[in-house]
Amino acid sequence: MHDIENQKFCQSCAMPMTDDELFATNADGSKNEDYCIYCFKDGEFTSDRSMDEMMNFCIDKMCECHPEIDKAEAGARMNEVFPKLKRWAND
Repeated sequence: MHDIENQKFCQSCAMPMTDDELFATNADGSKNEDYCIYCFKDGEFTSDRSMDEMMNFCIDKMCECHPEIDKAEAGARMNEVFPKLKRWAND
């Protein structure tokens, strides 16, 4: 069981970072613990999605991983979390 208080989440898509292999890389090849490998690679974001586009993409992923959550609930959770994530906090 993971300790949610010490759990890291991607600061772009909010994915739980449960394994070191999920951490992105900086331009110099070092590990970046703020972002996941899907959102950030070699010091750059992998897409130029807006926060709303990222949320829409992640709603479907969350519902796939958690069938007990419907799209409305997933969207509500993301509307609460995404504006606080480092990537989107200044939007």
